Amino acid sequence: MLLNGKKALIFGVANDRSIAYGVAKAFKEHGASLAFGYPGEAIRKRVEPICEELDGDFVFPCDVTSDADIEAAAAIVREKWGQVDILVHSVAYASQDDLKGRYVDTSRQGFALALDVSAFSLVALCKAFDTMFTQDASVMTMSYLGAERVVTSYNVMGVAKAALECSVRYLANDLGVKGVRVNAVSAGPLKTLAASGISGFKTILPVVEKSAPLKRNITQEDVAGTAVYLASGLSSGVTGEVIYVDSGFNIIGI
Repeated sequence: MLLNGKKALIFGVANDRSIAYGVAKAFKEHGASLAFGYPGEAIRKRVEPICEELDGDFVFPCDVTSDADIEAAAAIVREKWGQVDILVHSVAYASQDDLKGRYVDTSRQGFALALDVSAFSLVALCKAFDTMFTQDASVMTMSYLGAERVVTSYNVMGVAKAALECSVRYLANDLGVKGVRVNAVSAGPLKTLAASGISGFKTILPVVEKSAPLKRNITQEDVAGTAVYLASGLSSGVTGEVIYVDSGFNIIGI
C-alpha cells in the first residue's frame, strides 16, 4: 500500500460524488488515516457518515473563510495527530449569479468571495498546518481548464482557479525548503454538486467525450489515482505542477 501510515486531511467532501470523496476512498485503500474538515452543520451531517464509511479518524469544523476557524481546526488536528502527511484542498465557491451570463458583470463582492474561498483558502490552510507538515508531506488542490481558457459560464471561477494555480507555484517554492510538495490536479468535468451550479454544465460533457483523445469523460477513480500518485513517494520530485486528468482534452486545438 502506497500510503501506509500516512495521515491525510481532506477538505471539500460534500457527498459521495465529490472528487474529494473519491480521493479519500483511494487514500484509505492505500493505507492512509483520514480526517475530514467541514464548513458548517449542514455539511457535517453529510461528512460524518462518509467518515464512518471510510473508517476515518475524526471530523472537525473548518470554515475556510474564517481565520479563527482555521486556527481552531489546526489545534484539533495537532491534538489528535500531531503531524500531517497529506492535505487535500477540494474547496471552491462562487455565487450562482456569477456563474451565468457575462464575466464583465461580476460584482466586486462576488469576485472577492470566489477568490477568498477558492484560492486564498489554500494559502491559509498551508500557513495553519505549516509546522505540522512532515518533511515529505504532499499538498494538493483541485483546478479546472477554465483557469487558462474561457469556458462558457465558468466566469469568475476561472479567474479564481487561475489564482489557485499560481498560488500552487508560490506555495511550492515557500514550502519546498522543508521537502513539502504542492501540486494541483486539473480534472475534467464531473457530475458533482459544485458542477451542477454552473450554467450549461451538461453541454460540456458530450463535447469532451467527442473531442478528447481518449474519447470519454473522466471518472472519480481517474482523479483519485493521480491523487494517490501525488500523495505517495512515487512523485517525490514533483512540485509546483498542474497535472491534467481530463482524457487529454486540454491538448486539443481546432
